[in-house]
Amino acid sequence: FLEKVVSQSNSPEDADILILGTMAVISACLPHILGVYADRTVYPNLFLFVTAKASSGKGRLALCRYIVEPIHDRLREINEAETIEYKHKLAEYNAAGKKKVDMEKPEEPPMRMLFIPANSSATAVYQVLGDNGGTGLMFETEGDTLANTFGSDYGNYSDGFRKAFHHETISYIRRKDREYVNIKNPRLSTLLTGTPRQVLNLITDAENGLFSRVIFYFLDLRLVWNDVFSTHSDTTLDEHFQRLGQEFHDFHTILEKSNDIRFSLTPSQAADFNERFSAWQTEYSDRCGDEFVASVRRLGLITFRLAMILSALRIMEDGIIEDRLTCLDTDYQSAMTMASVILRHNAHVFLTLPKADTAPSNNASSSKPCRQSSTVRPTQNSPPHSTSPPAPPTASSAVGAIPAN
Repeated sequence: FLEKVVSQSNSPEDADILILGTMAVISACLPHILGVYADRTVYPNLFLFVTAKASSGKGRLALCRYIVEPIHDRLREINEAETIEYKHKLAEYNAAGKKKVDMEKPEEPPMRMLFIPANSSATAVYQVLGDNGGTGLMFETEGDTLANTFGSDYGNYSDGFRKAFHHETISYIRRKDREYVNIKNPRLSTLLTGTPRQVLNLITDAENGLFSRVIFYFLDLRLVWNDVFSTHSDTTLDEHFQRLGQEFHDFHTILEKSNDIRFSLTPSQAADFNERFSAWQTEYSDRCGDEFVASVRRLGLITFRLAMILSALRIMEDGIIEDRLTCLDTDYQSAMTMASVILRHNAHVFLTLPKADTAPSNNASSSKPCRQSSTVRPTQNSPPHSTSPPAPPTASSAVGAIPAN
């Protein structure tokens, strides 16, 4: 499936963001896929922020929306049908006069949707999450949309955002019915794009707890003019990704009807995982300071989720659904290769953030990264212990082959 996604890429970096974008959006749409990490049940949900200067190519992430749009459209169709039925029953109830005593007032149907607008009020976001069983996806191509909402009185749900990363219960008061609501096991995924300045608007300093929960990918500006007439295919990019959306929708429907599928690493993978992250924690603490340790530790959970998503996509390939899903070595190595690259990207963005006691500077928009390989496309032959120093990302050649799923 990912091979079909990157078949339309125009550079290694473009392939990277299409892979990460696809994994981020489908992480909200893998029902019944779960795993156990640090003795807690976790789900595949990812937070992704692709940052770049204007016109650097990050806008192509909008294509990833097509992959899950059929799921959103189906939910909206269900909601429209339920709303029509609700209004019909409500009209009958209101017209019943004195007979209302023997009738039950119809309940307003849940607001079914996948995409949650980032510029919603905190109550609206929580209500949509609750109405959809705790599942939702925020997809915003302007990072300022979420930053401005967090900065407002009505829309500061950043605490709920952080809780959702760990599936912690979110509580709120529904004003209309004066009802206390708990959203248990929220499963929110997020894809944002924006400029380096917009990163600072959302995450104002290095101690902000949201930073360590996000996958950052820094897309450097390439002074290359792409041939905008190079393809002679009758199929546009939009049509290609819409077809992938229909394909994924069929898979999503199958997963919805399945029982829970528990993902796990093999014992040897788990041992290697612990060894690598222990080494990365020590190294990046020395290089970036103790404030970056949270990013390394939460990247462990993110990497587990990446492996979970890659493994779930294997079900699309072979069609076999069992209650246990064990990670293949190929997918494990792919996830770890991606993690080593994400770590360097996150370190680069982290070093552009001001300390908590200093004011934001313009460094984020002008800093030039070091030159070192940065693509996230996973390799099947990656070194077992990749603990290279944090190299802020930039353009590079591909590091390997996409796993065939």
